[in-house]
Amino acid sequence: MKSPIPMESASALIDERIKELGDWRGETLAHLRKLIHDADPDIVEEWKWMGTPVWSHDGIVCTGESYKQIVKLTFARGASIEDPKKLFNSSLEGNTRRAIDVREGEKINEAAFKKLICAAVAENSAVLAERAAKKK
Repeated sequence: MKSPIPMESASALIDERIKELGDWRGETLAHLRKLIHDADPDIVEEWKWMGTPVWSHDGIVCTGESYKQIVKLTFARGASIEDPKKLFNSSLEGNTRRAIDVREGEKINEAAFKKLICAAVAENSAVLAERAAKKK
């Protein structure tokens, strides 16, 4: 099993990805990254699957992928969290994940996005606690 990339290196790789993109996608990913850290200052940045930015807290919160037409944030447990402002607009048919696709020029409801991040962290923590209780 490969050892994980140290957090400092993962953050540097995410910085590099943002710089590499060099267009609206890089700006969007950087903005979303800032909102993620604003919502949860304890979130950990990781670099997985040969080049995917990942934000984790008690498990994966979300990934940040960039494609030609979209920046996609996929929430690992998105199907389990409330989304009253209907930010999830992709991967809606699955039983586990949900995603937010952001297209060029689109603005995201920042307050609702931060609440989704907090809800995803709370869901991860609840699952972790449940697993720990089962082991007792």
